[in-house]
Amino acid sequence: MEENPETLDDILIKLLAAIPEVTSAAIVSVEGLPIASALPHGVDETRIAAMTAALLSLAERAALEMSKGTFEQIYVKGSDGYLLVFNAGLNAVLTVSTTKDVKLGLIILDARRVCDKIAKLI
Repeated sequence: MEENPETLDDILIKLLAAIPEVTSAAIVSVEGLPIASALPHGVDETRIAAMTAALLSLAERAALEMSKGTFEQIYVKGSDGYLLVFNAGLNAVLTVSTTKDVKLGLIILDARRVCDKIAKLI
């Protein structure tokens, strides 16, 4: 069981290395607890996990209320980049932060692959 955090950390490190515009990433439980992260120094992973869970909860409720099916991803565009949250199986989500210059199609494709790996490990 102790191998999962190392394996998940490796997945995040590879994601950051593969796409230079990805500045950070975290795997968070649906309850809002940090599982693994590759965040900049000084960023509180517990706080990011809690905010991700709040976003997830609202997105799930909104999707159901508007008859859009089950949650798949959240897309937040800020003036300096994007925050993307992806479903990573029943128990986790992947949060990815990028620069404003990222090619969204590329990151979404890579994030989906990463989420498949995460879902198999958790």
